[in-house]
Amino acid sequence: MRIGTDAVAAKGWLGAHKWLLARRLSQLGILLLFLLGPWAGIWIVKGNLSSSLTLGVLPLTDPFVLLQSLFAGQRPYRTALIGAAIVIGFYFLVGGRVFCAWVCPVNLVTDAAAWLRARLGLKGGARLSRATRYWMLALTLVLAAATGTLAWELINPVSMLHRGLIFGVGAAWLIVLAVFLLDAFVASRAWCGHLCPMGAFYGLLGKWSPLRVVAVRRAACNDCMDCFAVCPEPQVIRPALKGAGGAGPAILAGQCTNCGRCIDVCAKDVFAFGSRMAEAEQPVSGAPREAPPVE
Repeated sequence: MRIGTDAVAAKGWLGAHKWLLARRLSQLGILLLFLLGPWAGIWIVKGNLSSSLTLGVLPLTDPFVLLQSLFAGQRPYRTALIGAAIVIGFYFLVGGRVFCAWVCPVNLVTDAAAWLRARLGLKGGARLSRATRYWMLALTLVLAAATGTLAWELINPVSMLHRGLIFGVGAAWLIVLAVFLLDAFVASRAWCGHLCPMGAFYGLLGKWSPLRVVAVRRAACNDCMDCFAVCPEPQVIRPALKGAGGAGPAILAGQCTNCGRCIDVCAKDVFAFGSRMAEAEQPVSGAPREAPPVE
């Protein structure tokens, strides 16, 4: 049976895909705002996801880029500091890795790779530690300090994808293609789930965010395992869903992207967006099945 079939039967196709559709609208809409200027001369937003100015008033700065510049010994402008403070405040409130699921254009590439991988029935692959992304994060800062430049931004797939869309065919697309092939044929969710230093940074930023996915009706879980199958970070689900170690129903791990796919595919409406202080409607009951191994 296809993943989410029960959810479609219970909620209809739109109800079983509403958060996925909302994410796609968000990702494509934000990308379009950046491209309207270079493509059509409509400058609603100037810049890119690293640093931008909206309507000539609102500065936004990627705090990860700002951190690299500080390690590189560069003195940031006042507007860069203000822009980073705005971004940090926003992602602290809604969850740092919301960037990964709702903003980052590379997520479109990795989701496409995951779709192809599923259609081809590919299983297993290279074993990568999810802690590798934190080593990658440290490496980007070491490179910035050693070179005095934003060395990572020269190959950052997010920057490369943006650059490729503006300037057309070029070396930038080779990096984007490499990410796609890595996720499709080498290891499941290899880039976003195991290697991306930006994801690691935003995960740390959002660890204490109040907005969470909550297994508020976890007693209704029928162990269909669809939520584990669609989640890009399936290791974060079990504590909240099964109350392991007395855990509450809120998914508190910083790695959660708040993508909402577990909400979409659950026919029992176990999950919902809520507060980190939320409580389950009912106590956990029944003997839980083992979660599938996390790649």
